[in-house]
Amino acid sequence: AIEGTMRTTAMVMLIVLAAMFLNFVLSVIGLTALLTAFITDMGLSPMQTMIVIVIGFLILGCFMEAFSLLLIATPLIAPIVAAMGYDLVWFGILMMLLLETALITPPIGVNLYVIQGVRGYGSMNDVILGALPFVIAMLLMIVALLVFPQIALWLPEAIG
Repeated sequence: AIEGTMRTTAMVMLIVLAAMFLNFVLSVIGLTALLTAFITDMGLSPMQTMIVIVIGFLILGCFMEAFSLLLIATPLIAPIVAAMGYDLVWFGILMMLLLETALITPPIGVNLYVIQGVRGYGSMNDVILGALPFVIAMLLMIVALLVFPQIALWLPEAIG
């Protein structure tokens, strides 16, 4: 059990290390600043920019594992969101919803494979169809957060 834990921890730490190195290289070569300037100069409204970011996350979430997407995309997207005047706490909550949606979206949705493994019988299509109402609910919540950001910010503002 300890050996398995060590292997898993080493794997996760290597992913984090590689993502940190990639983000360092991207910032050193100026890609983060260049991307922020490019997006802000496109002439899109802040809401249109957020819709593009949400669609991008949803598409990438279909083909990337959520943890990798989080580590790679956050340093690239957060400066754009801040430049658009959005609250980064709100964006973090929105991003968590997007990543959770990615976990139940085929073909890479890790949670779909976990459920199929626990079930032990039936087809993967049954699992995907079972997850569909949850995907729809998550998408509706994402739309609600885009339209009413106060939903996510109410509790942090109430606390202090």
